[in-house]
Amino acid sequence: MANQGQSADRGLEGLTAAAKSAANAEGATKGLPPVHLWNPPFCGDLDIRIAADGTWFYMGTPIGRPALVRLFSTVLKREGDKHFLVTPVEKVGIRVDDAPFMAVEMQKDGEDNHRVLRFRTNVDDWVTCDAAHGLRFEQAREGGLTPYLHVRADLWAKVTRALYYDLVDMGEERMVDGQPMFGVESAGEFFAMADAEQVRAAL
Repeated sequence: MANQGQSADRGLEGLTAAAKSAANAEGATKGLPPVHLWNPPFCGDLDIRIAADGTWFYMGTPIGRPALVRLFSTVLKREGDKHFLVTPVEKVGIRVDDAPFMAVEMQKDGEDNHRVLRFRTNVDDWVTCDAAHGLRFEQAREGGLTPYLHVRADLWAKVTRALYYDLVDMGEERMVDGQPMFGVESAGEFFAMADAEQVRAAL
């Protein structure tokens, strides 16, 4: 599906057919094929890019069909710093500007040490923030922090700026390895955002 001589349409059609077949593969659960079990030959790069805002592009044009983006997202795999779309028989490289997913909605159940946060991604997966699906925080270029939520395997979702402010509002100080840290709790886990003294200085 990534042969140099293929037309753009045939490349996308071939990928769609392969992804649909993979979704029905033995071992698929909740619409997610067992891509971690597949190690097919690399078939080159396909001109698909996931922009920093979560928009998928093919040949420079946004993919306007949410169902198609959802389908492609189910066969997404990361190896090192590279991302691929994988089926049992072939693997093609794609470009990801930041994280492959966006966390666009958050639900909160309970308060304080009984709080459980759940996030919806831009492809309509719901992920509970817990020990297996943690939050990490990185310095943003424009200042402040950018949160990322672990979705599955080595795939992450960037949390929207609006939800980041909601997380800050829920934040608290705790001692972590003898150091005061500011962070947020979910499902019994504390996810540190930054040094508490730096946070206080910025307020």
